Amino acid sequence: MGETYQTCRMNARDTMLAVAVAAVWGVSFVPIKWGVMELSPLMLSAFRFFFAAVPAVFFIKPPSAPFRLVVAYGLAIGVAQFGLLFIAINLGMPVGLSSLVMQLHAFFTIFLAWLLMGESPTRAQLTGAAIALAGVAMIGSQRLGGAAIIPFALTILAAFFWGVGNVIGKKAGRVDMMSFMVWSSVAAPVPLVSLSLLVEGQAGLDALLHPSLFGLACALFLAYAATLFGFGIWARLLARYPAAMVGPFALLVPVFGMSSAALIFGERVSPPEWMGAGLILVGLAWNVMGGRLRR
Repeated sequence: MGETYQTCRMNARDTMLAVAVAAVWGVSFVPIKWGVMELSPLMLSAFRFFFAAVPAVFFIKPPSAPFRLVVAYGLAIGVAQFGLLFIAINLGMPVGLSSLVMQLHAFFTIFLAWLLMGESPTRAQLTGAAIALAGVAMIGSQRLGGAAIIPFALTILAAFFWGVGNVIGKKAGRVDMMSFMVWSSVAAPVPLVSLSLLVEGQAGLDALLHPSLFGLACALFLAYAATLFGFGIWARLLARYPAAMVGPFALLVPVFGMSSAALIFGERVSPPEWMGAGLILVGLAWNVMGGRLRR
C-alpha cells in the first residue's frame, strides 16, 4: 500500500528540526547577499559547492544512482539554479522576495513531472499554481520598468532549474539524499569557475586568487548549514514521515527570508508586492494542503 513510515505523528524533536531547516534556508539568503558583495556571484557558488563536496566526498560512499543523474543534478542545482540566483541578487533582486519567488520551484516541478514523466497534476495543484502565478504577475508588474525586471526574471529562471533538479532527483529514485547531494556537488565547481572566468573576467579571477575571508565564511555557511545540514535533515524527515506532513514546513522559508531581510538590510516591500507575495504563499499552501482541505 505504498510507503511505510515509523510514525504518523511528528514528534517535538523532529518538528523543531523541520522548523530549524526552514529557518536556515530562509536566513541563508542573507549570507548570499553578503557573499556577492565580497566575491563574484559565480565564484561564490563555486566555493559553496566545493565546500559541500570536500572533504565529505572522501567519507561518504557514492549514491546508488546512475552517474549521469548525479552529474545532471549537480549542474542543474549547483550551476544553473544557484548561479542564476546569485547573479540576480548581485544585480539587485531583494533578498526577501528572492526567498519567496524561489518557492515557485514547486510548480515548475509539477509541470516538468507532467511533461517528462507523465504525472498528472491534481486539481489542488493546478489551483495553487494559478493563484501563485497571479502573485508573480502582480510582483512582476511592479518591476517591468527599468532594470529591475532582469534580476526578477533570473530568479524565476533559477526556480525553474530547481524544478529541473527536483525531477532529476525523482528519476534517481529512493537514494541516500545526503550522499546524492555531496557527490552531485562535485560536478558544480569546475563549470562554475570556468563560467566565472569567461563571464565575470577579472572579478572572478580576483575572487579565485584572493578570496575575501568574509566571503569564504558566507560560502562555508551556505555549504554546511544550507546545503548539507538542510538537505540532510530534510531527507531524513521525508524518510520518516509522509511528504504531506513535512512539506508545509517549507512555507516558513520565505517567512524567515523576508523577516531577516527586513531586519538586516531594511528591505521594504511595496503594497502591491506584498499582495503578490500573499498570493504566492496562498498558492503554495493550497498546493500542499488543498487536497486535504477539500476532503
